[in-house]
Amino acid sequence: MFGAIEAGGTKFVCAVGDELGTIIDRIKIPTTVPEETMAEVMAFFKKYELNAIGIGSFGPVDVNRESPTYGMITSTPKLAWRNFPFVQVLKDAFSVPIGFNTDVNAAALGEAVHGAAKGLDNCLYITVGTGIGAGAVVQGKLLQGLSHPEMGHILVRRHPNDEYQGKCPYHGDCLEGLAAGPAIEERWGEKGFDLVDRKEVWELEGYYIAQALMQYILILSPKRIILGGGVMNQKQVFTSVYKYLQELLNDYVSLPDLKEYIVSPGLGDDAGITGSLLLAHQAFTEENLRK
Repeated sequence: MFGAIEAGGTKFVCAVGDELGTIIDRIKIPTTVPEETMAEVMAFFKKYELNAIGIGSFGPVDVNRESPTYGMITSTPKLAWRNFPFVQVLKDAFSVPIGFNTDVNAAALGEAVHGAAKGLDNCLYITVGTGIGAGAVVQGKLLQGLSHPEMGHILVRRHPNDEYQGKCPYHGDCLEGLAAGPAIEERWGEKGFDLVDRKEVWELEGYYIAQALMQYILILSPKRIILGGGVMNQKQVFTSVYKYLQELLNDYVSLPDLKEYIVSPGLGDDAGITGSLLLAHQAFTEENLRK
């Protein structure tokens, strides 16, 4: 049995399940401060005998195993969680192998193994919600270099009629600063779900997301792109994305039917927690191979 944590900026989803991604039990916990949130996490997992735990966390996080700060949440805007030693805290409590990566990488892994990219060795998962992040599976493995990808913070061309300055505390008008949920609310004065009938809102959203997808396609050439997160529950965004992406690419590269190439998560809201179970299984397998 494995434990899984999908650690989001608003809530933690904790689950126990097996290596096939089958969830046996789960709980949702508000993301407040580490002392409060982690106390509930520990209480939940202590009811089970776990072989390993997988964590998909909001970030940035340090995923470099050679780094002295491996397993920590690093320069997050959530100040209470900055430099929180996530992996070490769980190792101290449970003495089991810990798999650790970003929440979007975990979701990408879940979708690659059990979801919309099942059967493919290459895919890109993007979440557009409170923030914007992306995880990539390349040749069956999660993409990682010096650190994990931070694709939500790329620069995009501003729409000529968009005077909004951007919400990102680090970069202002990067993709996240212009197109994440908080940016929509601040620009238009209402939350996204109250703006369903405002076509201009979702046209602008598609304009920025399409620019990002063009860059990801040209650099990574994913075999499928999965768009998740709360903002993408407004399905009219997909229509806008398809339109602007076709205009931007201008037939430079050949793509499948965009409605089959750029899709919603096959696992729905379970992509991240399923991927975190897979991270736990990977950590368990790696530990046994070392013995």
